[in-house]
Amino acid sequence: MEPILLYDTTLRDGTQGENINFSAREKIRIARRLDDIGIHYIEGGFPGSNPRDLEFFKLAREIEFKHARLAAFGSTRRSGISPDDDPNLKTLVESDTPAATIFGKTWDLHVRQIIGITMEENLAMIQESVRFLHENNMEVIYDAEHFFDGYRDNPDYACETLLAACRGGAAGIVLCDTNGGALPFDVEAIIPVIQQKLKDELVKDGNSTSIKIGIHTHDDCGLAAANAIAAVRSGATMVHGTINGYGERCGNADLTTVIPLLKLKLGYDCMTDKNLAKLKKLSRFVSETANMTPLSNRPFVGKSAFAHKGGVHVSAIMKNARAYEHMTPELTGNKRRVLISDLAGKSNVEYKARELGVNLNANGSSSRQIVSEIKKLEQNGFQFDVADGSFKILLEKYTRQFKPLFELESFRVSIEKDKDQPCSSHATIKIAVGDKKEITAAEGNGPVSALDNALRKALEKFYPGLDSMGLVDFKVRVIDGREGTAAKVRVLIDSRDKDQIWSTIGVSEDIIEASWQALADSFQFKLSKKNKP
Repeated sequence: MEPILLYDTTLRDGTQGENINFSAREKIRIARRLDDIGIHYIEGGFPGSNPRDLEFFKLAREIEFKHARLAAFGSTRRSGISPDDDPNLKTLVESDTPAATIFGKTWDLHVRQIIGITMEENLAMIQESVRFLHENNMEVIYDAEHFFDGYRDNPDYACETLLAACRGGAAGIVLCDTNGGALPFDVEAIIPVIQQKLKDELVKDGNSTSIKIGIHTHDDCGLAAANAIAAVRSGATMVHGTINGYGERCGNADLTTVIPLLKLKLGYDCMTDKNLAKLKKLSRFVSETANMTPLSNRPFVGKSAFAHKGGVHVSAIMKNARAYEHMTPELTGNKRRVLISDLAGKSNVEYKARELGVNLNANGSSSRQIVSEIKKLEQNGFQFDVADGSFKILLEKYTRQFKPLFELESFRVSIEKDKDQPCSSHATIKIAVGDKKEITAAEGNGPVSALDNALRKALEKFYPGLDSMGLVDFKVRVIDGREGTAAKVRVLIDSRDKDQIWSTIGVSEDIIEASWQALADSFQFKLSKKNKP
């Protein structure tokens, strides 16, 4: 099988997604990671449209990419002027990238009704623009915008636009499902027809050069990945997409899904095994850079992609993981997770205890008894499948292995509100570490922040170095709103240090009490790591 070229457009099409925005330097950092994982083409942006992308290409000149070819993005020339006078095309040349990707109109609806030019002028714009870039020593990739809509309405003209790009010297033709409305069986049927037609027409022109066919899909029908795979099965050798599927409206084909499908399921040569194992970290890096919460249920790289909750499932994977997993998680840098909940069985607890390093046989503890206790707690609002830190402490308490590294004596939290000033919060806490006591006070941005600061201040006197631990996320959920303000709340805290992220939980009718439970577990977990015997 012919190798598949991976073309990433996270830095251009991905930034058109709602709430997605990267600075020029953030784009450079992402480009380096894309290059490191072995992406073949990186579309850096639209230098003719904004100063940020101009700055990116200026910064990119100082980088020696090891694997990827950098592409600048733009459009065909404007109607009525020559390519030499078109500022957009000149900016593409000035970007000094080895490749340029330009889009043009394929759908006669756009030609006539949107930009309002003749069909002949549109063909000339495509051919002349591609030729201009080709003559400036750039590899030209032509994006046939709205191809599948255009082919449906006027197949002959849609093909003429592709031929215009080929005759201008395009190295690749990319068929774009810009509106995201195509279906896989349509894509699979159309591409061989297009390949044959291009081949026949180019032979008539005396041109025997083969043209790469690419695919660019959007996810408006939830089929972007399926359409990309259908295109490859039909002969496409270049796949466009974005990391995490970021992009306009419902997004683009998600390369974190498409790449494993191509390599692991279909056997195409598109990435090395070593680089494939970096995929989850790349996904998380792009999410963090975009300030977007990673989707837990994202295939292959999501936190929940290989998570098992049902007791029957866990019992089976302990014997043979293939029973409930379609692949080995580590191939994409992921890992298997076993969740603890009221659906858990003895197998879940035993697997999770082993994973967390807790010996269930200590002091004659029974995993069945632990399961029973967990189900009672979950009935009262706890949710241990999202709180590994608290679950580890719970297991240690049930097996009488828990050794608290501090104990609460008391705390007091006060909130003060002056007429025209924002609320201010103060906390005083008294803790015991062994036979020593410590009382401290602190302020914070809210009562939980004040309590966190006071506890941290008190513990620092016994356990220096807690500044390496920080809060990642703080969530409050009402368990049953029918009780109004008297309802129970669930507080979830995600904390991290340089080595890992852990989650803890608290449940109470009092939000401060629930927050304290989660906060105390978080510090106990951190200190138990730091002070292992």
